[in-house]
Amino acid sequence: MTQQPSPEDRKRIPITGLRGIISRSMTQAWQAPRVALGLELEMGPLLARAKAMSAVEGVKITPTVLLLVALARTLKLHPRLNALLTDQGIEEVHAVNLTVAVHTEKGLLTPVIRDAEQKSAVQLAAELGELASRAREGKLPPTAYQKGTFTLSNLAAAGIDWVTPILNAPQVGILGVGRTREGVVVRDGAPAVAQVATLTLVFDHRAVDGYPASLFLRDLGACLTAAQF
Repeated sequence: MTQQPSPEDRKRIPITGLRGIISRSMTQAWQAPRVALGLELEMGPLLARAKAMSAVEGVKITPTVLLLVALARTLKLHPRLNALLTDQGIEEVHAVNLTVAVHTEKGLLTPVIRDAEQKSAVQLAAELGELASRAREGKLPPTAYQKGTFTLSNLAAAGIDWVTPILNAPQVGILGVGRTREGVVVRDGAPAVAQVATLTLVFDHRAVDGYPASLFLRDLGACLTAAQF
């Protein structure tokens, strides 16, 4: 018989405060009929573009920043993914307000970059850095977490290959990104080693069907591969 640990050997963490808010939000999102779609993307062109832009602009432009640029552009072409699902129905939002998952010692925080479609890569880099820093310091006001329309959850730094994140209700979609790694691709009919990463789109099937969601992920991948920022 397995001996159960005594109360003295346990650490109890109450689900209150920030953790309680996160718990309730995830419970709500888990009840949605979710579907996940994956795309393995060759990252070489994006990495090269980020390095080149950093040298020209004098500001560190990361692949995450270019992901935000590509998301903003692609969501404008696919407004059903830049939407909220409410009791009144599906609300497509004109502005692209990108929620970015930031992992802190106190848990997951989700500040919002508003009007991302109107901002350059340099502007997004500066705002992302400021939001992430202030979120980790606990210095963001409640309004900084409001009005998001789509979420990016990038776990590349954690070293995982792929992730299927939970929806950030009432948002319709969220993109999960894994690490960039070596993988085999086919070029001119022959195998080759390339830098690849897996993008996973999770969406609420009540608001959007699989085919249009697939077109969104396809177009996002094409935008990233073209690396024309």
